[in-house]
Amino acid sequence: MKHLFLIALLAIAGCNQQKNYPKAENALDAAREFIDAELKGDFNRAAQYMTHDAVNEQLLQTERIKYEGQLSAVKKQLGQSVINIIEIADLNESETIVNYSNSFDKVAHKIKSKKINGNWLVDLH
Repeated sequence: MKHLFLIALLAIAGCNQQKNYPKAENALDAAREFIDAELKGDFNRAAQYMTHDAVNEQLLQTERIKYEGQLSAVKKQLGQSVINIIEIADLNESETIVNYSNSFDKVAHKIKSKKINGNWLVDLH
C-alpha cells in the first residue's frame, strides 16, 4: 500500500512541474506561441510566453475562465483554428503590436510583445 501511495504522489508531482517550452526568438514568435496556446486551452503554456505581473495574471485567468465556460465543440473549433496575422507594427526595437484574427471567430485582436531581459514575452495590458 505504501508503494502505491508513493507512485501516486510521484505521478501528481510530475504533472505539476512546468514544461520547458522553446524560447520565443522574436516578437511574432512570442505572440504566435501565446495565441496558439490560448486557442488550444493550454494556459500553462500560454503563461510561459507572458510577462508575469498581477494584471497579466488576472487577464490570463479571466481568459481561462471564459475558455472553460465554452462548449466542447467550440473549444475543439478554437483549437483547430488558424492564426491570421493582419499586421505587425514595431513600436520600437523592444515592443511590437501584432494584429491578428483566427479562422474560427474572425474577430480582429491586438497583442503586444515586449523584449525583457533578452526574452520576447507577451504583455496583455
